[in-house]
Formats: sequence, structure tokens, C-alpha cells
Amino acid sequence: MTGHVPVLRAEVLALLQPRPGGNYLDATVGLGGHAEAVLQASEPTGTLLGIDRDTEALVEARQRVAPFGPRARLLQGRYEALADLIGEGTEFDGILFDLGASSLQLDTAERGFSFGRGGPLDMRMDRSGGETAAGLLSRLPERELADLIFRWGEERWSRRIAWAIVEARRRAPIETTVALADVVARAIPRTAWPRQIHPATRTFQALRIAVNDELTGLATALEAAVSRLRAAGRIAVISFHSLEDRIVKQLWRGLQAAGGVRILTKRPVTPGEAEVAANPRARSAKLRALERSPAAPKAG
Repeated sequence: MTGHVPVLRAEVLALLQPRPGGNYLDATVGLGGHAEAVLQASEPTGTLLGIDRDTEALVEARQRVAPFGPRARLLQGRYEALADLIGEGTEFDGILFDLGASSLQLDTAERGFSFGRGGPLDMRMDRSGGETAAGLLSRLPERELADLIFRWGEERWSRRIAWAIVEARRRAPIETTVALADVVARAIPRTAWPRQIHPATRTFQALRIAVNDELTGLATALEAAVSRLRAAGRIAVISFHSLEDRIVKQLWRGLQAAGGVRILTKRPVTPGEAEVAANPRARSAKLRALERSPAAPKAG
């Protein structure tokens, strides 16, 4: 059983306010930490549906929520397919999206998500199919690589990094996390290395987003989720980089302007010093929440 501790656990519970009899959706259930917390807070009759694309994470999540029996149901799939997964007419009192890679993905070397752990350059959240990061690196032209790294990683040295990758792959395929991290680190001037993160962080982020097509359908999925909230229901989203957070912030503002919902977080909720000290990965987390008005009309 995993010792996984979910990010912003107390803050998520404070915003979603789980209660007995409520119905909840964790659209990115991961290892089940938030799901477990919601099920505990909604005892004895609250129910939860958990969705995740990663079949390996779902194995651990199922173990974690097993004590709650039929109150918890987990499905494999992408949140972009929310409507098909949850069925017609199903509504929720609370919905959570915890975006980005899970601790299982980051901590398992053979998944290839982390430059800190030697392993194959995979990065697929669902390993049953699709192109790996190594495959992407091997075929993209230099200009497309540079554009990808700049767009999804917001990396100012994207052109130098793309050139270095192309030069390196001419000598040998770049197939491991360590090899890629080394190429990226060498491409960025030492004096320009960021202070708080590894110089390859943004490049790895860009590749992960591209491999998993993480942001393309995010706004649509969030809007679909909001439409499935019951009156006075709440949705919370945890993001880990500015691209995700920007999508959430802009969508929330647009929905509030259209009427029927209200933003609960004027500024994003972030982890306290104690949580960041215990879990450094939490440092970039931002939590935003929205509430459907008690008498809001249903989206049609």
C-alpha cells in the first residue's frame, strides 16, 4: 500500500465540503489520496466516482478505496471523455481535477517522467498505446522541437535545446531520461540555469504535455464537468504550471461572467511552508474552485 499524501488535502476538503449522501467525482484519481479523503469526509453514505487514464495508478487507487466498498467506483479513461464515462444525467455535489503527473509516474524510473531517475524516455500516462517521448524526439524536425519546447515548457532557451537535441541524436538516439537531461543542461549556459529547478525541468514538462496531449481538451472537459454540478455543487482544480492555471483562471472568469456560477478563490490557494517542506513537489500547486449557484439553470 502506498504512503502517498495528496497535495492540498485539507484545502480541497474545505472547498468541496464533502458530506454524507453527497455524490463526488475525482476526474484524475491517481493513487486515490484525494478520493480517500472525500470518502472519509462523506461517511457513511457519500459516494465517489474516480477516473484515471493510468491503469497502473488505478491498481493502487483501488486498493486504497477498497475499504469503502460500493461507495467508491473507479474507471479507466481520460477526463476529456467525461460525458461518455459517467453516463447521461449523472450529477455531482463536488468534482476534483488534480492535473499533471502523479507521484507514481514521477517515482517509477521505467515510466520515464523524471530526469532525476534513470529510465527509458517513455512519459506516457497510459502505456497501452501511443508514441513515447523517445519516439517524438527521434522524428521531430529541429524547428518543431523548438516550438514544442517553447509552447508547452515556456522555455526561453528552446531553440538552443532543440539544436542540441538534433546534434546529439545524429550521434546516437536519445532514449533515456539521463541522456536527455544531460543534453538540455549542456545546451543552456551555466549562468542561466534556474535556481530552484533543474535546467531540464521545462523541457521534460513540454515533452510530457505533448506525449499525453494534456492541455488540448482541458477547458472543454472542465466546462463539461461544471455542467454536471448539482445546484450549490463545487468544482476544484489543482494545477502545477502556468499553462494549466491560465486555462482554469480564464474559464472560471468566463463562466462567472455568463452567470450561474461564482468563483470561490479570488486568488489561487497554495501550499503552506510545512507542506512544501514535507513534499517539495507541492511548491508549484495552485488550487482554484467554483460553485454552481443554488438555483442555477442547467446547461442545455
